[in-house]
Amino acid sequence: MARKQNAGMDIDEREKSKRIGALGGLWPFMRPHQLWIFGAFVALVFTAGISLILPLAVRRVIDGFGAATPHLLDKYFLAALGVATLLAVGTGLRYYLVTRLGERIVADIRKAVFDRVVGMSPAFYEKVMTGEVLSRITTDTTLILSVIGSSVSVALRNLFIFLGGLILMLFTSAKLTGLVLLLVPIVVVPIIVLGRRLRVLGRENQEWIAKSSGNASEVLLSVQTVQAFTHENISKNAFSELTERSFDSAKSRITTRAIMTVIVITMIFSGVVGVLWIGMHDVTDGDMSIGALVQFVIYAVMVAGAVGALSEIWSELQRAAGATERLVELLNAEDDVKDPVAPVTLTERPKGAIRFDNVTFHYPARPKQAALEGVSLQVKPGETVALVGPSGAGKSTIIQLLQRFYDPEQGQVSLDGVALGDMRRDDFRKYMALVPQDVVIFAASARENIRFGRPDATDAEVEEAAKAAAAHDFLSRLPEGYDTYVGERGVMLSGGQKQRIAIARAILRDAPVLLLDEATSALDAASERLVQAAVDELAQGRTTLIVAHRLATVKKANRIVVFDEGRIVAQGTHDELVEQDGLYASLARLQFTEGLSSD
Repeated sequence: MARKQNAGMDIDEREKSKRIGALGGLWPFMRPHQLWIFGAFVALVFTAGISLILPLAVRRVIDGFGAATPHLLDKYFLAALGVATLLAVGTGLRYYLVTRLGERIVADIRKAVFDRVVGMSPAFYEKVMTGEVLSRITTDTTLILSVIGSSVSVALRNLFIFLGGLILMLFTSAKLTGLVLLLVPIVVVPIIVLGRRLRVLGRENQEWIAKSSGNASEVLLSVQTVQAFTHENISKNAFSELTERSFDSAKSRITTRAIMTVIVITMIFSGVVGVLWIGMHDVTDGDMSIGALVQFVIYAVMVAGAVGALSEIWSELQRAAGATERLVELLNAEDDVKDPVAPVTLTERPKGAIRFDNVTFHYPARPKQAALEGVSLQVKPGETVALVGPSGAGKSTIIQLLQRFYDPEQGQVSLDGVALGDMRRDDFRKYMALVPQDVVIFAASARENIRFGRPDATDAEVEEAAKAAAAHDFLSRLPEGYDTYVGERGVMLSGGQKQRIAIARAILRDAPVLLLDEATSALDAASERLVQAAVDELAQGRTTLIVAHRLATVKKANRIVVFDEGRIVAQGTHDELVEQDGLYASLARLQFTEGLSSD
């Protein structure tokens, strides 16, 4: 609910700042393609010029028709055919250049936005829903594509025709042109007034679409949970409500645009009819020729059509301006976690010494509740340290900070004596292998899911890692073995199978620091023994941090660190902590039926 409220606040704040000038945010993506832009502009001016020449030719044919010879008429119509051919070629060239340019720019925008958001720290996704980000990458870029690949080109062409036609109308008949110009203020006023309304409605429509997409993404990614709790109807109703709100918003925008179109076109063509009536009287009085009147009429229709097209395109440009701002917001979003300007470079494989110095940290979503408070912890290279304690005590937060998904408010986290904040994140993360509590399985083959740990690994290395993680047997039994597609989020696999693939992925990474966050929580007893043996082997010579609720998995650790309410309350071996009869001993009594005895 908090996210929805924040999104609602964003709508109000963003609406106040929308301007057509926001389209200037596209220029950095257009700049590298200036040659294509110039070519498209030349083709556009050429086709507009050809269109403006045609009425002159028509006037000449009409005025000279009575005295023209058949030979001269043949030349006239051959010339008309040549002009039509040039117009066709120019229009086709303009379409190709403009459409290709639009596709290229939008592809660059999509890549830039994805490159930006994929590196954002988790704090960013506490404020922005993933579905909304996806909506911006898809819906908003599609809108921009329609503008760059069509609307801008059509707008410029109609602008040239409007200006050129107006000038040629003036040369044809200054009197009639003056009458036409009197209509301009009457047409412009509704365009400006209703255009502002369209801009607001367009932005609101995009926001509702983004919310609808975010809601659908959240439900579909958790569809089994939704079905297990028979939440389908509630989810359907929630999505239906958001979709209807989007439709209502779109309906308001469409209605406003339709009203504007009716008003503008009615005024324009009513004025043109009145001007023609005056023009016919000038012809009968001998003040102008039939050819001149026809020429003026054609120019008047072209100018009126151009104004009508511009009034329609204006609302598209308004919507594109909103879409551009939404995308620029993502590109300019400030990340709470940043790489240093002059990073310290790791010149050799780290030994794995980890140190937390008086670290205090609050999650952005829970600013009043300390996840860690004054925590100091030192882990020696090659040491296996288990982190235990009640849920919410701060164990997994240690893993989060060690990978620098967040930065502590106080204190410092370091690797081999170098503060994490002084290094590039990708420089030290490549020396860490993680098995997360919520295992992530990608929509690919089992082999590629394991190879995610080290993309350059051979098939043999992948299979060795799977054997070490006790995953080889079940993978071999899949329909296509290791190459079996496991479905989105691994829906074809059980929880234990997913966890073994995640462990194989970590084994394949062969990193000096191993992070196990409830790594065996989804395994049956037999698999857990096999995996635990693999983990014990893997931990040899590596710094290993194990987060676990099941104390049987941590009894062999060199040291056990007990957390409670964000603080370290005790540390030592299993036997030492049991003898102290503190929090660890009470946890042990709950889990071990043999009481306080140790193995």
